[in-house]
Amino acid sequence: MPLSSEDRRVLADRRARVMAAMGDGVMLLAAAPEKIRSADVEYPFRQDSDFDYVTGLGEPESVAVLAPGHAEPYALFVRPRDPERALWVGPRAGVEGAVDDFGAVTAYPISDLEKHLPQWLAATERVFVDLSREDTLSTRLLAIVRHVQSGRPRTGAGPTTLLDAREILHELRLVKTPDELARLRAAIAIACEAHREAMRVARPGMFEYEIEALIDYTFRRRGATGWAYPSIVAGGANATILHYTANDCPLGADDLLLIDAGAERAGYCADVTRTWPIGRRFAPAQRDCYEAVLAAQLAAIAGARAGATLESIHTTALRVLAEALATIGLVDGSVDEIVEKESYKRFYMHRTSHWLGRDVHDVGRYRVGDAPRPLAPGMVFTVEPGLYVPADAEDVAPEFRGIGIRIEDDVLVTDGGAEVLSAAAPKHVAELEALRAEAV
Repeated sequence: MPLSSEDRRVLADRRARVMAAMGDGVMLLAAAPEKIRSADVEYPFRQDSDFDYVTGLGEPESVAVLAPGHAEPYALFVRPRDPERALWVGPRAGVEGAVDDFGAVTAYPISDLEKHLPQWLAATERVFVDLSREDTLSTRLLAIVRHVQSGRPRTGAGPTTLLDAREILHELRLVKTPDELARLRAAIAIACEAHREAMRVARPGMFEYEIEALIDYTFRRRGATGWAYPSIVAGGANATILHYTANDCPLGADDLLLIDAGAERAGYCADVTRTWPIGRRFAPAQRDCYEAVLAAQLAAIAGARAGATLESIHTTALRVLAEALATIGLVDGSVDEIVEKESYKRFYMHRTSHWLGRDVHDVGRYRVGDAPRPLAPGMVFTVEPGLYVPADAEDVAPEFRGIGIRIEDDVLVTDGGAEVLSAAAPKHVAELEALRAEAV
């Protein structure tokens, strides 16, 4: 689909920022490859996040060239238009659309990559590529770079240095622009609606996959591409499996249901988790565990502001949770002892936060030099403490066994503190019990 004039402006500004950060040199970005699911059936195509960030072009077999100072600073190599193929899978942008609809200064067929790309490479010493990619198109790009470089002894020109394009792109992606935040808000709003629908619809005896289907339906009905990651719909002890995705068990009336589900819309991802009773109310042990996790999450969010770090947020959540674990009898010792000995890890084994954006575990360094990275306005991350008591933990009181709880929100750092972007999904005990009382 052609870009709107506003999208073209946003992408042009973004490319200008990328090229300003490059200084000189040439950046080569490859589109994501198509992948076979089985026989001649392909997985739904999802564009490489960095390529999409720079181009807005949602097609495979494409290469973008950024070259500040060159007479043609932005070029695209794309698949040519094919009217016969368009009957089967839809039209391509083609060389014409790459210029007219996607803002390229010049464009060529992807089949001519070896013929035309050297004109940019021969005039530079530094080439930026994604050094992590090993697919066919990325390998082809590196082969062209090496071919041009091999002529340097004769010509005195050409690449001498390969640099990782991610070092520039991922630092820019870490701080979201207003346009990116609008897309994130839309994806998160859809995810929150799906969570509320699940809270209203779930009944004892339903299967986890029925709730999963409702979530997927809500995502698509509201205009999302689909899920940002396979949804976790985990009833009872299944919630103690961190990445449970079988989603094939019936829901018990006395169990909790943990749902970790986020929509993807316009290239941006939500990541929201809620845990609530399948029946009308939390049982006492369930409530004790839930309030422990909620207290840890609220304390962590309260500490989110510019200048804080994800490490300090994790430490805050961990200490609140450690105190609660001791209070309810799951762990012995003082808070300092529990943290120092890491005895909490039996019940809480993951970190509290990760970056969020185009990817659900988004890009950007967590440390700068030897220190945790200070948060800055425009950064978006999750806050998701949890508590997971194994069902076979024989040294734990029976009423706690098999309880799995995680509460996850998406948080934006602002000039004045932080904003919880996923606040529309209920998480306080009174709210959840009121919703469940209406449902069952």
